[in-house]
Amino acid sequence: MQKCEKCNSQFSWNKIFNSFWLAYKPIECDKCGTKHKITFLSRFKVVGMTFLPMWIFLLFRSPYVNFFASIGIGISIAIIGFLLTPFVVRYKEAL
Repeated sequence: MQKCEKCNSQFSWNKIFNSFWLAYKPIECDKCGTKHKITFLSRFKVVGMTFLPMWIFLLFRSPYVNFFASIGIGISIAIIGFLLTPFVVRYKEAL
């Protein structure tokens, strides 16, 4: 999980996750007040971990499988990927 670059305190999963919902809002450290912005590469990680696995699953699913079951599994994969993104994204100190 990401830590503050100045004071080395760890950001909470909830704080990182909420920054995604607010158009990649910068995160402010609770201890020192330093603002951190998500890196450009991490924005691609968020998209890659949510939509890419779901899209690949739906693209290669068997045509004989129930369509609604496939959609449900695809959405479940997207939700799991989205919940795991706070562990892989990186933030840098805002200038």
